[in-house]
Amino acid sequence: MGKRDEWIAKYADDLKNKCGMTPDMDLLTKVTIGCGPAIYNADASTVAGSQEAELETVKNNFLIKKLGLKDGPELMEAINAVIEKYGKSERNKYRAVIYYMLTKHFGKESVYA
Repeated sequence: MGKRDEWIAKYADDLKNKCGMTPDMDLLTKVTIGCGPAIYNADASTVAGSQEAELETVKNNFLIKKLGLKDGPELMEAINAVIEKYGKSERNKYRAVIYYMLTKHFGKESVYA
């Protein structure tokens, strides 16, 4: 089992135990691969849910650029809802898990087809 597979297993565990979701492993793997080398960097692999600039980055770089969504208040509402579901007090909010949940929220799985 490679390092990436270990991370994917960790993300699946978070989705099950912290977010109450049963992950689609194929989609989770594709989202994780889409994060690139960021998953191996302690700082880049997580999302600081309380930092406005960090949430703007998620909105602009992931929701708008990657998923092709139009900018609007519903994007930030979705990000906040996902952070809330993950748990605001959860210290390590993994980027791949947040991205996976946002992809599911907006029904944009086709981006990873």
